[in-house]
Amino acid sequence: MSVTREHPPAASTFARVGLLMYLLLIVYASLFPFAGWRDNGILPYAFLFGPLPHYWTVFDALTNVVGYIPFGILVAFAAYPHVRSTWAILLALTAGVLLSGSMEAAQTFLPSRVSSNLDLYTNVAGSLAGGIAGVFLTPTFLEQSRFLSLRRHWFFDDAGRGLIVAGLWPLAQIYPQAYLFGHGQLSPILSEWISAWLDESFDLAAVLRAGIELTVEQYWLAETAITACGMTGAVLLLLVMLKPAAPRAPLALLLVAATLAFKTLANALLFNPANAFSWLTPGALGGLMFGGVMLFGLSFAPAVAQRRIAVLMLAVSLLFVNLLPGNPYFAATLQSWVQGKFLNFNGAAQFLSLMWPAFALWFLLHPTHRMKRK
Repeated sequence: MSVTREHPPAASTFARVGLLMYLLLIVYASLFPFAGWRDNGILPYAFLFGPLPHYWTVFDALTNVVGYIPFGILVAFAAYPHVRSTWAILLALTAGVLLSGSMEAAQTFLPSRVSSNLDLYTNVAGSLAGGIAGVFLTPTFLEQSRFLSLRRHWFFDDAGRGLIVAGLWPLAQIYPQAYLFGHGQLSPILSEWISAWLDESFDLAAVLRAGIELTVEQYWLAETAITACGMTGAVLLLLVMLKPAAPRAPLALLLVAATLAFKTLANALLFNPANAFSWLTPGALGGLMFGGVMLFGLSFAPAVAQRRIAVLMLAVSLLFVNLLPGNPYFAATLQSWVQGKFLNFNGAAQFLSLMWPAFALWFLLHPTHRMKRK
């Protein structure tokens, strides 16, 4: 008589890496722009005993709650199976108090930020709600479930980190970009730093181009290349994690569709509904078409080749996006950007947009992730 043994409860690398990355995003969003640090003569914990802010909106309060719900969920998931049930909820609550309290205390030394006990209360409420949700969702996502079975059936065992990187790609579209999938555009930021240091205007992209100016046709082709290479690299990152039994085409299409949906929704919220599809330029449309053609052919390539080509595509996209001059149409669109509505998240969104290629290249090039797939 044979006995079927269930997999014993195991810790989730996916949840723990996700928690670390989300923690970094919260810290970046809370302390952005990291400039002007000074002692204002106010005790870091003084906000705890002050009155509630006179000026606040329901939107701001709900945003704080929603922003910490994923943190609470990830704490509950990351602590499993060592901490469960009520203890996991208490752990998420405690982690929320410590994290939010630390961020509010640190904001005391930033002139551009205001410490608030209301922010602390709403953030902690989000952590508590997330912890409760995490405990109830644990059987669905971490124990024997349909979701976990699909995860094991479709993805290799070491795909946890890569799934996080792939899942961050749609979120990286939230911050406005000059080019569709044009992440990692560091040259404007570096130009500002160098200009401030030299006390004169400095354009790093122009220096790297050695004074070469692009024609309209060349500019359009470069924009097409950025979109095509960015999409190809991101989708190939997903494909190298899939087992032969996985529905490769539907999952790739789902990733691209979700990414474009995030881009459209972000444009509508940050600018106005009329700009929802402002990303769909002729260059971007051409890039989507070329990227689709490349992916169709590369989907049949060995995983090792897919990994190397993904690195090449992301590197080419990074090169082009940091060499091109400013996009005048994008600059005009930025004038309608409603930054105040999402001010607390602009820093985190920009950080994710800048760093996503680095996360992807880290996963693709890391020795433990470069296992040959048969």
